Amino acid sequence: MQFEDTNRAGPSGNASTARALAFRRSTILLAEDEEFVRKVAYEILGAAGYIVLTARNAAEAVLAFRAHPEQVQLLLIDVVLPDRNGCELAQELPTLGRGIRAIFISGYPENLVTRSGLQQPGWCYLPKPFSAASLLQKVQEALNER
Repeated sequence: MQFEDTNRAGPSGNASTARALAFRRSTILLAEDEEFVRKVAYEILGAAGYIVLTARNAAEAVLAFRAHPEQVQLLLIDVVLPDRNGCELAQELPTLGRGIRAIFISGYPENLVTRSGLQQPGWCYLPKPFSAASLLQKVQEALNER
């Protein structure tokens, strides 16, 4: 489990840049069992200035969340984790009422994923494989909805 601060904020010049940087200082809890996907998402988000906490499974994600409960502003969770369904994990974390959104990632078709319980308010889906641009766009959208 990694508890890493990847805050690499760049210079701010105007109000929209300052607002974007404020979002990019947000903390994201990333739970993904595939090492390659986890590392790529971590690098993409870190390069954009987000603080990223990573976990390889649901148990590690729970520990990471408990270690930083007030900092986590967004969940980025694989739908299928080795020790638990990602939707079950999101429901277990005490995020309701705090406005924390969740983005679920999966290589399975969206219609199969939505049948696994992905229809909660504030939850959305990002199919694998994803591009850096699509990941960052989905993260920005989720943070804007808070």
